[in-house]
Amino acid sequence: MFFIMGAVLSMVKFNQQKSRPFCASWWLWLLLTGVNLSGAIGVKFVGLFVILLVGINTAGDLWRLLGDLHLSLVDIAKHFLARVVGLILLPLFLYVTVFAVHFVVLNKSGPGDGFFSSAFQSRLIGNNLHNASMPEYLAYGSTITVKNLRIAGGYLHSHWHLYPEGVGTKQQQVTAYLHKDYNNLWLVHKPDDIEAQPETPEFVRHGDIIRLEHKETTRNLHSHLHEAPLTRKHFQVTGYGINGSGDSNDLWVVEVCGGRKGDLVKVLRSKVRFLHMTTGCVLYSSGKTLPKWGWEQVEVTCSPYLKETPNSQWNIEDHINPKLPNISLSVLKPHFLEILLESHIVMIRGNSGLKPKDNEINSKPWHWPINYQGLRFSGVNETEYRVYLLGNPVTWWLNLACLGLYAIMVAVASIALQRDVHLGQKRREHCWVLMRGGGQLILGWLLHYAPFYTMGRILYYHHYFPAMLFSSMLTGLTLDTLLHSADLFLSPPYSDWLLRLGQMALLFSILYSFHLFHPLSYGMRGPLAHEPGSAMAGLKWMDSWEF
Repeated sequence: MFFIMGAVLSMVKFNQQKSRPFCASWWLWLLLTGVNLSGAIGVKFVGLFVILLVGINTAGDLWRLLGDLHLSLVDIAKHFLARVVGLILLPLFLYVTVFAVHFVVLNKSGPGDGFFSSAFQSRLIGNNLHNASMPEYLAYGSTITVKNLRIAGGYLHSHWHLYPEGVGTKQQQVTAYLHKDYNNLWLVHKPDDIEAQPETPEFVRHGDIIRLEHKETTRNLHSHLHEAPLTRKHFQVTGYGINGSGDSNDLWVVEVCGGRKGDLVKVLRSKVRFLHMTTGCVLYSSGKTLPKWGWEQVEVTCSPYLKETPNSQWNIEDHINPKLPNISLSVLKPHFLEILLESHIVMIRGNSGLKPKDNEINSKPWHWPINYQGLRFSGVNETEYRVYLLGNPVTWWLNLACLGLYAIMVAVASIALQRDVHLGQKRREHCWVLMRGGGQLILGWLLHYAPFYTMGRILYYHHYFPAMLFSSMLTGLTLDTLLHSADLFLSPPYSDWLLRLGQMALLFSILYSFHLFHPLSYGMRGPLAHEPGSAMAGLKWMDSWEF
């Protein structure tokens, strides 16, 4: 919110320098606009909306300059290049620099490693892939983990829980799990090999038929013609059999992408697909989150569509085989641009994947302007501090009223200007500020509010706060113009008195409403809000408020 306001302020101050292009203050405000834009999107992706606002303003400014016949094409090109440097290259440089520092500082392993590729993980201190060594080629008898190549695709995973009644066959669940876990381990066997492996391991090659046995539950990776739980056109993948014994639906053909018959499977570096022997489908991570019965892990299916995509490609990450020599994996470490791109893909997919859970309160965009519902932060009884996030109702509802008032005032001002009504120079300027300045604030409000109606992710009350800034500024501009118009009906000094009285009443109502509702923010103790002795007694003006 700080950087959004900084960007808007810098943009306005820059626009005020249009009569003095390329002077020191012109450059200062242009560059500060760029700095604030990089800060806004560097903190939160919704900073994109203020970038759009500044972009629209800049496009309009350049269009105005193009129509100025006193400027040569060289001058217009200079203006264009200055804005490219200040509003595109500088923010981009600062944004990338912040991430460069980010990757240097945050260089250790954590519980979210599994969201990232094997190569990304190899640069994290404490990760099992950091400066690790393991056998170079996959062999029968090895213990492995299998990671999907889709960003945040997860590790091939199983556990003792079964699919519920009505979801395919009631066999053991197979999912993709985004965290490292003992249940991600699988044993590589030949189709009919349940006994101990020979002294010298045999390597797995492109085109070989294998059986993957889940180490913890001893059931085989299995598929059949029953439909998958969420992706209905795909087949279900399960764990089947006991102690490695199963049936022909447990057999998979290993295929190295781009490989030829007989090629060895390289750990970490080979992109591998697993084709089901019986149905001809390919092992696939759909990216869809299973319901609670699937522990909200990622769905694994067998896809009949054999096109090569990251969803159907896997790599062997952990590889344990004491009978094989190890090699160093330091060659895997990616360069800066690769980890920058991957981190952003993970963030975007993670953000879009935030769906409401069962029985979770999901704030809706239409709630926000009317202050329909807040968000409980802490405290459920008399002894705990109870904190509740709610907009100051006087400010919120005044903003809502001023949206309608602004539309009426703009209509009146437009008609007056169009009919060339004698308004006087000062009042005419007020009209143009109302229409042009207010128009930019309305645009800022819409850009920061309307897109949330199209989002499928879970939304919270705080998502309205950037739009609220623009709505509050519009309220200030609207009421200021209205109070300055008092001299249409009253002569001085009465019009001045009304102006000052209106300003004082506005300020007092905001301060007094803050005094009334401040326990919500600072924490309430003692009697609950519906009890007479509470500091909030009688202030629950809407039934939907839950304090």
